[in-house]
This record gives sequence, structure tokens and C-alpha cells, in this order.
Amino acid sequence: MLALVAALALAGGAATAGAQVIEADAEPSFEGPAVLHGPLKRLQGSIAHYRREQERRLRNSRSVLGVPRSTLESIAACESGGDPRSVSADGSYRGKYQFDHGTWASVGGQGDPAAAPEAEQDKRAAILQSRSGSSPWPSCG
Repeated sequence: MLALVAALALAGGAATAGAQVIEADAEPSFEGPAVLHGPLKRLQGSIAHYRREQERRLRNSRSVLGVPRSTLESIAACESGGDPRSVSADGSYRGKYQFDHGTWASVGGQGDPAAAPEAEQDKRAAILQSRSGSSPWPSCG
């Protein structure tokens, strides 16, 4: 990042006294030359579009990691009514598939399952179903 700021300062003919110094562990922010704001915004828009398109493709596929989507939909309908933000009354089970934090972490999930994107919850449930069958969902599997 420092090299980028230095290169921008030199490319613009500016003296380094006017360049912004960024700490290595500082929060990323960009307040550089206005000429870069347009390309940066286009890049951010492209990334957001790519993520939305990937999620749409995942939702429309017939399977998730080889697990039929119908199997996952059946589990989710029973566990949470298909609601990815669902939380059990005592807060122990969270998300579309009612993961507890330990099970969520065991399949690579990070953070709160109920806060994860729906496609991420589907992926983690497919991993769990591939490993353990329906046993993690004794009433719904």
C-alpha cells in the first residue's frame, strides 16, 4: 500500500511531503487523487455484481456440492421454515439449517450462521449432509 501511495505521488509529480502515509495495519481507506475514484467505484460495482451473479447461480443449481437441492430445501423447511435469519428461542441454533456454533465451525463456517449469506448456509449444510447424512437433523433429515 505504501508503494502504491508513493508511486501515485511520484506519477503525479507531487513531492512526497504531500503524500498520505498509511500504517501497515490501518483500516483500508482511499482518499487519494480524485482521478482514481471513478475506476475504484467501477471495480467495487463489478465485484458486487460478480457476487450477486454467483449467488444467483448457486440458488438456481439442482445441487450444492453434489447434494440435491431438494434434500437441502426439505431440511431447511423443517428446521426453520426456510428462513436464513431464523434463531431458536434460546439462541443456540441459528440460520436456515439451525446450526449450533460448533457444528457451523466444523464445516468451515465463520461468525454467526444466521448472519451468513443464504448460499453460504446452503454450502455448509451440504458439507455436513455429505459427511454425516441426516443424523445432524434427527427430526428433519
